[in-house]
Amino acid sequence: METFEVKRGLVKKLATEGGLAGLAGKHFDTVDGTGDTFTGSHGIMRNIAAEYNSNGKLVVDVQQERPDFDDPDAMEIAMDSRKRWSAFLDEATGYSPKQRGDKAKEFAKKASKAKSGITQAQKFMEMATNLSDEKKAEAEAMIEEIQAALDAGDNTKAAGRAEKLGKFLG
Repeated sequence: METFEVKRGLVKKLATEGGLAGLAGKHFDTVDGTGDTFTGSHGIMRNIAAEYNSNGKLVVDVQQERPDFDDPDAMEIAMDSRKRWSAFLDEATGYSPKQRGDKAKEFAKKASKAKSGITQAQKFMEMATNLSDEKKAEAEAMIEEIQAALDAGDNTKAAGRAEKLGKFLG
């Protein structure tokens, strides 16, 4: 299962044009679903399930068959499937392949920053001798909030809260 960032406003725009399922119908042979959720298949992609989640991200799960690399027809079908998949992702996210990769790196970087912020805060609180119990309790609450955001997949919020935690303790 993969999650992709979606350009702001694209989900609403696509909703007026049949939603994600309507878009999938343009790219894949078999599509079942309406609005922002569908399942389907095409070529070597024997099962495609996709939806826009509550955070406005595209969540997809694709199961593929392994092509016979010695059969030119099978390779043609595999290349067509890959081309259609890429075109679908371009339209469903509003981003090019390079931009999708950059967004994924940015997403991972924010998670890393948040986790690092938690670790630094915990080390600081361990070593600090003049930190009041009230301030420690408030910092622990902020750490729980950061962890909840990470668990929910909201790395942007988690990174922002971690930065706030660092300033609070610094």
